[in-house]
Amino acid sequence: MTPLWPHIAILGFVTLQRLVELPIARANTQGLLARGGREVAPGHYPFIVALHASWLAALWWLAPGEPISIPLLVLFGLLQVIRVWTLQTLGPRWTTRIIVVPGETLVARGPYRFLHHPNYFVVIGEIAVLPLVFGLWQLALLFSLLNAAILTVRIRAEDRALGR
Repeated sequence: MTPLWPHIAILGFVTLQRLVELPIARANTQGLLARGGREVAPGHYPFIVALHASWLAALWWLAPGEPISIPLLVLFGLLQVIRVWTLQTLGPRWTTRIIVVPGETLVARGPYRFLHHPNYFVVIGEIAVLPLVFGLWQLALLFSLLNAAILTVRIRAEDRALGR
C-alpha cells in the first residue's frame, strides 16, 4: 500500500497555497478599487471559485493512496515557479478578479513578455497536471474541460476590459 503522507504533503501544499493567496488577492482588490479601479464581468467569478474548490475537494477524496508520478510532480513544481514569478511580477496588481484601473499601463515584464495571460497558463497546467500526478486522468480531463469553458468567458472579458 502506498503511504499517505506524500499525498497529504502535496495536497496540503496546494490547499495552503490557495488559502494564503485569498487574503492577498482580497487586499490587492481593495487597493485597486481604492485607486479608482472597477471590477469587470464579476458574474463568472463564483463559477471559478466553485471549480477550484471542487477540483481540490475531488483530489483530496480520490488521490490518497494512488501511485505518484515523480516526473509529473516535477512538472507541477515547475508550474509553481511560473506561478510565483507571475504573482511577483504583478505585485499589488495581482488579484483573482478582473479589476481595471483607468490610466494604468499593461504589465509587459516578467512572464508577460512571453504570454498575455501567464497566470491562466499556469492554472490550465495545474488543473491538468496535478490529477495526473496521481494517475487520475478522468479528473484531469473533466476539470480541464470545465476550466476551458470558464476561462473562455474570463479571458474574453479580461481582454475586452484591457482593450485587446
